[in-house]
Amino acid sequence: MRVICFGAHPDDFEIKFAGTAAKFAAAGHAVKSVVMTNGACGHQEKFGPGLVGIRHGESAEAAKRLGIAETHNLGRPDGGLQPDMETRGEVIRQIRGWQADVVLSPRPNDYHPDHRYTAQLVQDAAYMVVVPGVCPDTPALRKNPVILHLEDDFQLPNPLRPDVVVAIDDVWSKKVLAMDAHVSQFYEWLPWVDGVLKDVPQGAEERRNWLSTTRTTPINDAVRAALVARYGEKGRSVKHAEAFQLCEYGRQASKAELDEIFPR
Repeated sequence: MRVICFGAHPDDFEIKFAGTAAKFAAAGHAVKSVVMTNGACGHQEKFGPGLVGIRHGESAEAAKRLGIAETHNLGRPDGGLQPDMETRGEVIRQIRGWQADVVLSPRPNDYHPDHRYTAQLVQDAAYMVVVPGVCPDTPALRKNPVILHLEDDFQLPNPLRPDVVVAIDDVWSKKVLAMDAHVSQFYEWLPWVDGVLKDVPQGAEERRNWLSTTRTTPINDAVRAALVARYGEKGRSVKHAEAFQLCEYGRQASKAELDEIFPR
């Protein structure tokens, strides 16, 4: 399998997909992370090119810790991503160049415009990746990939439907380690935004333990039901999971095929 995941910012991949990505990679599948924006605005004190360099380095370190094949940053302005033709072309080229079987992105309804437009760009590329006359400098795919949305908890217009779910308790420490690589985000910027910067520990091990606790998301009823359907009674005791919803615009894989594609 060749898997490509699009995130708006340098830490989105780790938040939404790191556990499943680690499982894909461990099973020998090729995983690529594509970051849409340069991350230049994601800090309370550091801005511009200096922060961009820090965040690129954090992404590279997180990828190394997860064992994924590649990460790439398209360098669009943080907070200023637009669903324009040029960027759509770059998304098409990334999917084609990776020869992707599976594509992941956010859902199109989200609080952050960069997240929304990342979803829009991937959806706009969904059919075009098989059209040879579009971006003819990169050979078109012969079949449309399976496209899925990353999990979120937004309710309007509809809550996420978990078409496939992956239990990640066994790789939770890897996911935490990948998030831990993003020092500027998980120990500086996000705690500052949330008003808990004073709670961040100083020691490396204490920080990872704190991160493991604070980044744990309660599993909702729909995801829990999907866990039980996939894992049986063991699904009732899963503490950490990543859920995905099939996008209507890609190849429509059956539930059985999704179960085969996604690692357990």
